[in-house]
Amino acid sequence: MAEHDWLAPRFEENRNHLRAVAYRMLGSLSEADDAVQEAWLRLSRYDVNSIENLRAWLTTVVARLCLDMLRSRRARREESFEAHVPEPIVSRDDQIDPEHEVLLANSVGLALLVVLETLDPAERLAFVLHDMFAVSFEEIAPIVGRSATASRQLASRARRRVQGEVSVPDVDLNRQRKVVDAFLAAAHSGDFKALLTVLDPDVVLRADRGAEPAGASRLVRGARAVAEQALTFSRIGLVARPALVNGAAGIVSFLNGQPFSVLGFTVTGGKIVEIDILADPARLSQLDLRLLGGPDPEEH
Repeated sequence: MAEHDWLAPRFEENRNHLRAVAYRMLGSLSEADDAVQEAWLRLSRYDVNSIENLRAWLTTVVARLCLDMLRSRRARREESFEAHVPEPIVSRDDQIDPEHEVLLANSVGLALLVVLETLDPAERLAFVLHDMFAVSFEEIAPIVGRSATASRQLASRARRRVQGEVSVPDVDLNRQRKVVDAFLAAAHSGDFKALLTVLDPDVVLRADRGAEPAGASRLVRGARAVAEQALTFSRIGLVARPALVNGAAGIVSFLNGQPFSVLGFTVTGGKIVEIDILADPARLSQLDLRLLGGPDPEEH
């Protein structure tokens, strides 16, 4: 009991770090919390006197757990990754929850997580641990069952993929919000030309509505096609609430007082280059959106 009392505070000191590692690995905060909890259970049964560096040991354990979860997930998931949107971290528009700040360090936007989802699990682990948390390839090697040189190559392949596909968002949140607000206003008023002015010609819209009904999730490319989709959804009668989605300007929409979707935007050079929409009712129900509140009665 005495050892447990000593160990628990030490573990809590590392919890935020471990959640940050697991969230980047899994793209799901709920699954990340499961991995962190399992790491605690393993630590509580381990001979802690043999652990020289507790943070490094815990990071390794969480990484191994996440790797197993990714491999299991990939074996189960047969559908295309294109329309899959990772679990977003949603905060009020005027502030980021302090608990989320560590999770969102290094600009972990939805666009980055979407690309990470397409990587081989070992590539993702090597990239996340080395490039985001400065873990050496000598430490990564035994986790992925490769040599340090091979682990370096895994991270290099992942890095090239990320650099080639992830747009760097505008830093200024106010600028992002103005662009997103202009998009909303144009969609609400049915102004097709105004929508085209805020959309990058090669914009990508990814709408994840879950597995049911079949074909509901979709990937849409190009400004005209995305503008048409925006006009279609504007006719449903949704009420939009501004929010921070993974630290960037975003929206949570409500229908009849209930959350309908979370929209994350990537704004680059004053244009929207990517829109990631989570509208899967089952996954939305797992998000804590209470801080945003619902629409006022007169709004619907």
